[in-house]
Amino acid sequence: MSCIEILVAITLHLGLEGDYNNIHPHGRCNIDNWITGAYYNSEENVSLYVGKIIPNVDRNWDLEIGLVTGYSGMKVAPMIRYINDGWFVAPSYETSGNIGLTLGYEFKLGGKK
Repeated sequence: MSCIEILVAITLHLGLEGDYNNIHPHGRCNIDNWITGAYYNSEENVSLYVGKIIPNVDRNWDLEIGLVTGYSGMKVAPMIRYINDGWFVAPSYETSGNIGLTLGYEFKLGGKK
């Protein structure tokens, strides 16, 4: 059995001033809720990450936490997403100090069930 998942996310950035990429191809390996992968991020860079999925933190919503590269302002940044059935919410920030939210839906194109 393969750990590979192929995904693409569509996002909306709220409370931010920048012009961000809204389509994010994503490849990931998930083994026992430990995750690692790469995606095309909102700043149009490739991000690499490692993290953990904590299942069912609230009414069937899971929490993804970890570390990610590829963003301005930090070489390695904290990563957190609240996820349920493809939908997700994540905090966002800009180096100017703006704080916002990223809302999105991630389509699973293939891989691990």
